[in-house]
Amino acid sequence: MSDTLDQLPTGPEAVPAPPPAKHGWLNFAIDFGPLLVFFAVFKLTSGGEGAFAATTAAIKGTVAFMVAIVAAMIVSKWKLGKISPMLWLSSILVIGFGALTVYFHDESFIVLKPTIIYAAFAILLLGGYFAGKPMLKYLLQSALEGITDKGWMLLSRNWGLYFAALGIANHIMYVLIQRGQFSFDTWLTVKVWGITALSFLFTLTQLPVMLKHGLAMPEEPAADKS
Repeated sequence: MSDTLDQLPTGPEAVPAPPPAKHGWLNFAIDFGPLLVFFAVFKLTSGGEGAFAATTAAIKGTVAFMVAIVAAMIVSKWKLGKISPMLWLSSILVIGFGALTVYFHDESFIVLKPTIIYAAFAILLLGGYFAGKPMLKYLLQSALEGITDKGWMLLSRNWGLYFAALGIANHIMYVLIQRGQFSFDTWLTVKVWGITALSFLFTLTQLPVMLKHGLAMPEEPAADKS
C-alpha cells in the first residue's frame, strides 16, 4: 500500500489499512490492484475438480499477487517518487510468505499464515504501546499528517487490538477447516472481501480519534469573490 496500512499485505495475507490522504486513484490502484489480481486469478483457475483444485488456484493467485506487488512498487516509485515503509513491508511479507506458500503447496499453511501475520502486527503495535512507542506513527506518518503523539499511541493500541481480534478469528476458521466444518473457498472469500470491508469500517471508527488529535484535513479552495 503506498501510504497506508492496507499494504500489509493484501490478498491471502492482507493486512488492513486506513485510506490514503492524497493521490486518491493512484493510491487506490496500488493498494487494491494486487488484491484484485489475486482474486481474479483465483476465480479464473478454481474451476477444476479434485481435492487440491482450490489449493492450486490459490497458489496460482499467490504467484500473480507476488508479481503484482512488485509492479505496485515500481509504479509507486515512478509516479509518486517513493516507496513507502508500508509498501516495503507489505512486499517483503507478500513475497516471503508467497514463496513459502508455493514451496509447501499446502492448504493448511495458506489458511494459517494470516494468523501469523496478524499476531506479529498485534505484538508490534501493542508491544510498542506498552513501551511508550507509537509504532504506527513510523509507518503512516506520511499519510496521516498532524496527528499528535498521544493520537498515535491511541491508534497504535486500537489497531493492535484489531489485529489481535483478526488473528483469533482467523485461527478459529483454521480450526473449523481442519475439522471439516468450514470450506477453504468460503474462508478465502471472507478473508479477501469480508476482512477488507470490516477494515474499512474499523478505519471509519478511528476517524474521531484522528480528528480529535490533530489530523490535518485538506484545505477547501477559496471561493471566487467577484
